[in-house]
Amino acid sequence: MKLPALDSPTFSQLLGVVSDVTLVMDAQGVIQDVSTGRDKLASLGCQTWMGRRWVDTVTTESRIKIQEMLKSQGAPDQMRWRHVNHVSPLGNEVALQYVVLPLGAGQLLAMGRDLESLAELQRRLVETQQSMERDYLRLRHIEARYRVLFDTSSEAVLMVDANNQRVLEANVGAQSLLKDAGKRLVGRDVRECFHADSQGEVQALLRMALATGRIEMCSARVAGLPTPWTVSATVFRQEGGAHFLVRLLSRETAAEPSHDPQSFAVLSEAMAYFPDGWLLTDTTGVIKSINEEGMALLGLTATSQVVGQNMERWLLRGAVDWGVLSTSLRQLQPVRNFATEVRTLSGVTLPVEVSAVCLARPETLYVFFVRDMERRLQGSTALSPAQASPFAELSQLVGRRPIKDIVGETVDTIERMCIEAALGLTHNNRASAAEMLGLSRQSLYVKLRRFGMVAEAEAENP
Repeated sequence: MKLPALDSPTFSQLLGVVSDVTLVMDAQGVIQDVSTGRDKLASLGCQTWMGRRWVDTVTTESRIKIQEMLKSQGAPDQMRWRHVNHVSPLGNEVALQYVVLPLGAGQLLAMGRDLESLAELQRRLVETQQSMERDYLRLRHIEARYRVLFDTSSEAVLMVDANNQRVLEANVGAQSLLKDAGKRLVGRDVRECFHADSQGEVQALLRMALATGRIEMCSARVAGLPTPWTVSATVFRQEGGAHFLVRLLSRETAAEPSHDPQSFAVLSEAMAYFPDGWLLTDTTGVIKSINEEGMALLGLTATSQVVGQNMERWLLRGAVDWGVLSTSLRQLQPVRNFATEVRTLSGVTLPVEVSAVCLARPETLYVFFVRDMERRLQGSTALSPAQASPFAELSQLVGRRPIKDIVGETVDTIERMCIEAALGLTHNNRASAAEMLGLSRQSLYVKLRRFGMVAEAEAENP
């Protein structure tokens, strides 16, 4: 390629287009002139490089690369881009990519490109890859849980394609019920699993479930079995298509257990006049019902003042207490004697103990029993002198040890007791315990490590 001789302004303009930093140096690498093509590189302080050696402006590990480029003197067979790191006045490293060209008269030209945009793309690529791996791992865990639940269920369950009504999956219960030891059930039309006179009922059931989107049920005779079974169908969408979850239930399993209505009436009356406060909420904490003692505890005169409101509104610590209670109940763990405070309608706070259980019904409900601790403490016997002054023995240390040491040990003891109590109330949930104590999670781990309540490796990686 033949190019005409370029004047100095044109050459400078060309360098500004093809490079972000341009250095003019002598053969020993002493910088004589600097030009920057991007404003963001001004933070490097490039103009202060004039008169300095190029090798003195880079980090220690990049000096060998600079020396090799200077030694080549821009020879065409050794000309290639090299990655070096400069140290900014702020102390951080800035990555640039250089190539050295000979200018003649013993001068060298170093053209540098900013690698920040490339580094940003690399960081984004790594973050995207990590996010994809996390999502893939999460999906694998979900699939594993689904597979365990699907195969260990005692009910006969079929997964059916809504387009062709063929069986996609069948659990062990379905294969056993339909005598499918050879596992040839998958791929068959689901209607073939039923007696001929029940296939129309099953066909209508699937059409109704697809049209309404609700759980539909019918009675049908399973092939090879004399008695009719209850068949339920639920529609869901997956991979852009509709699928059915078909369950086969015997009449004994599907029938509702019989209960004595009189027993329900007696139990309902007993809970209404229960001597402790009693509340019924849904899983979000919205109060559905409350008894007379609960209304008296909160200072209410009518159930309309509390029904429909969230339980957090009446707890002094609000979301913190509700988080601890709901976490245990979601895991089907009963809550016993949880110490907290409630705020009455008039704004007075009362110490209470809360016990709770989860009712596994078609709609999951939480039942809370609230006991007024202030009334319990007022009715208790007087404290003994030792109980009334638990720190009386500290007075015996006066004169033996400095007051600073006595106070310091007392504070440490109280801190440890508070942390142990918070961990006990939250079932060792340290995030909730830190929030309850008004500490950051990191501060809680520091205290746990100081008191020897957590392993060192765990404290370093909270």
